[in-house]
Amino acid sequence: MYSQLSHFQIHLSASGDMWSPFKVMLIALVAASSFTPVCVLEFCSDSECHSHDATAPSSRPPPNAFKSRWNASASNLLRDLDRFTVSCKKLIEAFPIDEGEGNYARPVKNCIFSKSVPTPLKGPLRLAAASKEVIEDMLDLDVAVTRSDDFLHYASGGRLPPGSVPLAHRYGGHQFGSWAGQLGDGRAHSLGQYTNRKGEVWELQLKGSGKTPYSRSGDGRAVIRSSVREFLGSEAMHFLGVPTSRAASLIVSEEPVKRDQFYDGNVKTERGAVVLRLANSWFRIGSLEILSQSGEIDLLRQLLTFVIDEHFPSIHPDDPDRYLAFYSALVNETAHLIARWTSVGFAHGVCNTDNFSLLSVTLDYGPFGFVESYSPHFVPNTSDDEGRYAVGAQADAGLFNLGKLATALGPVLSEKQQSEARELLKGYVDIYHKRTHQLFKAKLGLLAEEEDDSYLIAFLLKMMEETRSDFTMTFRQLSEASFQQLLYRNFTQLWALQDLSSYKLFPDWLSMYQLRLLRQENDSDLERQQRMKNENPRYVLRNWMAESAISKAEKNDFSEAAEKAGYAERPPSWAKGLKVSCSS
Repeated sequence: MYSQLSHFQIHLSASGDMWSPFKVMLIALVAASSFTPVCVLEFCSDSECHSHDATAPSSRPPPNAFKSRWNASASNLLRDLDRFTVSCKKLIEAFPIDEGEGNYARPVKNCIFSKSVPTPLKGPLRLAAASKEVIEDMLDLDVAVTRSDDFLHYASGGRLPPGSVPLAHRYGGHQFGSWAGQLGDGRAHSLGQYTNRKGEVWELQLKGSGKTPYSRSGDGRAVIRSSVREFLGSEAMHFLGVPTSRAASLIVSEEPVKRDQFYDGNVKTERGAVVLRLANSWFRIGSLEILSQSGEIDLLRQLLTFVIDEHFPSIHPDDPDRYLAFYSALVNETAHLIARWTSVGFAHGVCNTDNFSLLSVTLDYGPFGFVESYSPHFVPNTSDDEGRYAVGAQADAGLFNLGKLATALGPVLSEKQQSEARELLKGYVDIYHKRTHQLFKAKLGLLAEEEDDSYLIAFLLKMMEETRSDFTMTFRQLSEASFQQLLYRNFTQLWALQDLSSYKLFPDWLSMYQLRLLRQENDSDLERQQRMKNENPRYVLRNWMAESAISKAEKNDFSEAAEKAGYAERPPSWAKGLKVSCSS
């Protein structure tokens, strides 16, 4: 299977419709004042962070301190958390609920969810970060509420929002190619669905909020290290234009949590944290697999019908091929999602079926990473000894996962439909290739279509691989360089292009590229540069940047600025030794 995609991936890895590179991320715990004009994250310095000792009597703010009615003449943002309500009615009425009670680990059958109450983090609690865009534009809350004691409790599992019936989701999955059986939300609790003023429905979930029936041998907690990465990763991907879950807030505590980070017997005590995150749905391929594998076919139909009715409005309820149409949509959108990942050099790290969304958004930020020195063999996860989920192999992982989805759908498809599903899956490779080609043409500022465009792109990526050139900054600096600079190879202060130019055939590629640009009618150099800047970020969340933020966060220091920290400069030498594992 790898041979089917690997050659193209080495040269044509891809991802999404980039937003303005100046919005593309200040990707560390940045002081709010340093980036308010360009970013929607809001972080607090140590002196600003609102903290609260959850073990002490609640020191609620004075009455009406955060209370106001909806103000039609102002921003319509809610300032009273007691009036922020969610609903679990749709999910609870749609599916049978686990009859067992309690958060102890156990096998669960014939249900989609188990009722499971979060375990409050032990204080003192501290707000480490909040996404202003998520809080205000998606949850209709004034960001000021994040500074209240109430918010600390709601966003860490100590208090439930009105209407909440907390649920843990049952699912299974293929992990590193093998069926792992029952998995499920082992440390996550869905609080309910919120419908905002724009009519969008978001399912709120706490991650790191304690044990559930699916915790197996785990403690249900997440540590600061992994929670910082979850928060930053999801928000960074959003501003890179990649479909993703979102993070609203990060609450850190003094609660001790023991972790063997690299599974080498070196157990350390870390601090617990909880991320409040959002998605339109948390259903994944593994949600369907567990039902098919367990022979719960009526419930499989029930879940499929629910997902299609809620999230695929173009599929008619009476269409006899509606399950096939659903599968076709997932084949297409999964190919597009992975193309977007690879065009920004993103490696998920754990591309198991339980981490692949039925809505084709990026879920579950664990040992992810962004490519630095370009290599299709880049593996961010130290637990992935065989490189199964290397950045250049992710499209193959998507193909494998979609094959397992087709198997899961088998019991509800006729023989003819199963055959058609296999044909749909064969089209995945072409969809992926076509999308990567489009995205990399845009990254190079190419208009229209010429016969040699694929070769031009492949040639560039081969040079980058041979010279170990920086993936992000090579494309960014090609965007910043004028035609004159390219013509005379004036790469002063363009360190990534200097690295690339060491390749013996670089002059040949550069001549091809310049001639290709000259053939673009009615296209000025400034227009070309601006198009490319919109496609090629200046910042991505490199592991060394996240590590820097984590180190500071563990010391209750939540301030760092992108340019000042040198995030567009050559990565430091110590970055090469960083390791990330599945431990969190």
